[in-house]
Amino acid sequence: MASTSSLHVVLVLVLCFFLTTAMAAAPRKAIDVPFQKNYVPTWAGDHIKYFNGGNEIQLYLDKYSGTGFQSRGSYLFGHFNMQIKMVPGDSAGTVTAFYLSSQNSEHDEIDFEFLGNRTGQPYILQTNVFTGGKGDREQRIYLWFDPTTDYHYYSVLWNLYQTVFFVDDIPIRVFKNSKDIGVRYPFNQPMKLYSSLWNADDWATRGGLEKTNWANAPFIAAYRGFHIDGCEASTNATFCATQGQRWWDQNEFRDLDAKQYDRLRWVRERYTIYNYCTDRSRYPKMPTECQRDRDV
Repeated sequence: MASTSSLHVVLVLVLCFFLTTAMAAAPRKAIDVPFQKNYVPTWAGDHIKYFNGGNEIQLYLDKYSGTGFQSRGSYLFGHFNMQIKMVPGDSAGTVTAFYLSSQNSEHDEIDFEFLGNRTGQPYILQTNVFTGGKGDREQRIYLWFDPTTDYHYYSVLWNLYQTVFFVDDIPIRVFKNSKDIGVRYPFNQPMKLYSSLWNADDWATRGGLEKTNWANAPFIAAYRGFHIDGCEASTNATFCATQGQRWWDQNEFRDLDAKQYDRLRWVRERYTIYNYCTDRSRYPKMPTECQRDRDV
């Protein structure tokens, strides 16, 4: 009887181990759909070129104009993914942006901004989170690959518990729901997806010291993978009708697992070049959310 009881205890412990270690998961892979299914041009549509039936597009920036596009619908939570190949060569002064944003004065926004650089110098990826119209949460990293030679996945997992930025399924940033400690969280304003290629040589490269070299124009960024996996909602909605029923709402997506936190730490230690959480000239007191988000 003693050995049977011991075996039962061991089996229970093993089961508990697997249950607890399976509490997080990587986002689901996006499926490929053409641009026109989910997106429309926002401005300078003549600077967008379509290939392979719209399964791949290119944005063009010249001295006359950049260009951009947006999602047809608005979304309240989901997984938002894009495959992008950045402007190659001398891209100083250019910004390629992929972000979500609501449409009001106290807007919420979740940003990827890719800051171009001189030939041979690495791209900088800047992320930011706006809640209730307040941003100033910039983080900047170098990428561990050349983003101009091939497509890479850039995605946001946004649910009621956390907002996670991924590069090729590696988490590079987490913004947790910290309403309980007085930090606003984007939870009740549907957002559209936007992307653009534009000239920002007043600030993008070395604080504006490096200007766009128009002799290298046109600057071209390529895109594919236009699937959107989100809860579509009207712009006036404050609640997702399928809240709690979609895959990104489930327990395993409420937090990162140990392996994902290890990867996040790897990005922090090896590739982070600016973090608002550690900028004491801007924030003499560390912002409240930074400890919970494991940003320090």
